[in-house]
Amino acid sequence: MQNPRKRKQPPKQLKPQSEPKSSKLTKEQQEPYPTHLRPTPGDCRAIRDSLLAHHGFPPEFAKYRRGRPSLRPDDDDDKSINSLEKSVASLDSEEVEESVLDGLVKMVLSQNTTEVNSLRAFSNLKSAFPSWEDVLAAEPKSVENSIRCGGLAPRKTSCIMNLLSCLQERKGKLCLEYLRNLSVDEVKAELSLFKGIGPKTVACVLMFNLQHDDFPVDTHVFEIAKAIGWVPGEADRNKTYVHLNHRIPDELKFDLNCLLYTHGKLCQRCTKKGSNHKKKELNDGSCPLLTYCNFTVAAADK
Repeated sequence: MQNPRKRKQPPKQLKPQSEPKSSKLTKEQQEPYPTHLRPTPGDCRAIRDSLLAHHGFPPEFAKYRRGRPSLRPDDDDDKSINSLEKSVASLDSEEVEESVLDGLVKMVLSQNTTEVNSLRAFSNLKSAFPSWEDVLAAEPKSVENSIRCGGLAPRKTSCIMNLLSCLQERKGKLCLEYLRNLSVDEVKAELSLFKGIGPKTVACVLMFNLQHDDFPVDTHVFEIAKAIGWVPGEADRNKTYVHLNHRIPDELKFDLNCLLYTHGKLCQRCTKKGSNHKKKELNDGSCPLLTYCNFTVAAADK
């Protein structure tokens, strides 16, 4: 009996492959608001100059500013840069270089508290335990007691102890200076291995301790960015971080970030917060960003 001939099947048409999810995520991470074209480089310079004229350069950041490479002036920007450099040069600051590990622990202690309290907590910690080896060998309760004035002591103690323990296990010593030789992405990958170290903390270490061109987004910067229309109203902090790092020129990031942070601590109008004794700034029109905020409100009403 003859075998029936098999009919030839038409070749299968290959469907075009859809873009992998990871690629789509990467694009969104690179620019979450591609149609939102603010801030422009001109916006960034204007805000920096307005805040510098109003506040001067914040003295607490002077030592980090001096450790950075000189600014690259544009043809029309010489005057602003000279003013900024003079402002920084006139400030007294400690010249002792801060270790990367010191900087990281300072950032952990600064979470959900005031600058005064976080600095006091760090000072107490270093007084009670002169070396990080001493901290690692200590009872967690003793560490907790030393940083209690900074708030959230149990949580912060757990984060610091875990950081030191993991660092000792992985590197054999309590030192993060090796991060100075890594790229921004490599630093982010390294620090993300430590439980409790979030994106804002990593960005601060990148900017202050490693002198990378990064732009951390804390509560103050986030609220001001929304108030002046630099991000859409529905923006969250993580996407704001990505958007602003994409839009702000590298050479402006450090100074602009320090000035926005300082302004945010003082101006209730821009951040919906601030000290009671600064209410006068809300009423007398002295906020240097008032024009930008009004422009944003007017644009939104149209």
